[in-house]
Amino acid sequence: MTGTLTFTMIKPDAVEANNIGPILAMINKAGFKIEAMKYMRLTREQAGQFYAVHKERPFFGELTEYMSSGPIVAVVLRKNNAVADFRELIGATDPSKAAEGTIRKLFAKSIAANAVHGSDSDKNALAEADFFFSQLERF
Repeated sequence: MTGTLTFTMIKPDAVEANNIGPILAMINKAGFKIEAMKYMRLTREQAGQFYAVHKERPFFGELTEYMSSGPIVAVVLRKNNAVADFRELIGATDPSKAAEGTIRKLFAKSIAANAVHGSDSDKNALAEADFFFSQLERF
């Protein structure tokens, strides 16, 4: 399949709420192809490596603690215009400001526990996908 990549993680709050299936169904319905997927639990150190760009931010410690608090589902997605289309599908970081019908409007609990991560650029999508998956794990 042609197109561009994006990366998402279904975060611990959405996994704990048993929303993996409904979120993946929305992703499929929106035309994304799942290229790689992994169910795992990040260590706090791994979460810190993944979110290193936020290391100097005041919320970094809370973020890494939260992201290592339970299992996540890491997913590489492919579609034309993948990054922008996925960010539209997931909605605003603050679920109270997310558009109706978006993943975060439907499944997020708060700004911090916002159900899913979505890459913010093509460059970051590639780096984030490479953080979790080798080329042998992508189909």
